[in-house]
Amino acid sequence: MTRLALDQLTLWITAAAREHSHDLAAHLHERTGASPRACVAALRRLVDAQWLVRSGTPRRPVFAPGALRQVARSYTLHGLQEDLPWQRDFAPHFELPPHVARMIQHGFTELVNNAADHSGGSSVTVSLRQTPSYVQLLVSDDGCGVFDKICSAFHLPDAQHAMLELSKGRLTSQPEAHTGRGLFFSSQLADVFDIHANNTAFQRRAWESSCGWQPGRPLPRQGSSIYMAIALDTRRTLDQVLQAWSIAGDGIAFDQTTIHLQMLAGPGQALDSRAQARRVAARLPMFKRAEISFAGVDDVGHGFVDELFRVFARAHPAVELQPTQMTPRIAALVQNAREG
Repeated sequence: MTRLALDQLTLWITAAAREHSHDLAAHLHERTGASPRACVAALRRLVDAQWLVRSGTPRRPVFAPGALRQVARSYTLHGLQEDLPWQRDFAPHFELPPHVARMIQHGFTELVNNAADHSGGSSVTVSLRQTPSYVQLLVSDDGCGVFDKICSAFHLPDAQHAMLELSKGRLTSQPEAHTGRGLFFSSQLADVFDIHANNTAFQRRAWESSCGWQPGRPLPRQGSSIYMAIALDTRRTLDQVLQAWSIAGDGIAFDQTTIHLQMLAGPGQALDSRAQARRVAARLPMFKRAEISFAGVDDVGHGFVDELFRVFARAHPAVELQPTQMTPRIAALVQNAREG
């Protein structure tokens, strides 16, 4: 008897259980070509592993998705309308708290749309998985890679600087068609968010939000892969996240941001130059308020502080700069620059 591999079955068994609840064994036989006995054994193992729930009678079993659920599909990017896969192929097969479903729908449609509009690739693979604790989304395309795309569009030297710009929000290479909200707000909705592109990775953890984005372990593949996970018991909502980045608190405008300077400073290196300050200040006139977080930064130079808190601040008085988490020495340097 050929033993069916569960890791392959779990990619589509959730949808199959809903669509073939009364004849799942026969559907499994038709789809895999495995013997009826092997199919029955596979269904038993899937029930034991919580991928399926079985009811009915021994002779007429009825199957339904279990506590573990997953749907994985691939699409051609040309002409892809991101709302249709969500409505047709994914949403019907999951049972999520309403506010979590709303957030993962937002992330799904934004990330798939980004792949279609920005990646320059030909296909995208989307996987959505539900566990007793989390809902997990992975969107992978075969395009040019998000960091390469940003570096090319904005003439940036490397992926670290591309990530710095992404972390500010409102970054788009197509301003006539996009506002640069999608990737940013998707990351803010998630408890875990990873961006992998062309052997480079950055990660954000909601419980470490004061640290901002950190380098991650990249996936060895071409293109972009973006992973987000949301805890099913989170109290976070889409409206709360949108409101947090709006000065008025109504979630309409996206007019404030946070910059974690630790992203720009290398290990054991000070932020010392005016060029570094100008990179921090890039695109800040798009916002009304910018929190400048010095968390994890032990030392800065006079030139860096002067360029940001005197030169830029005087040239752009409409942008409120709010330095936070400073050491006493850094606080004194900032105060001196503002008074200079």
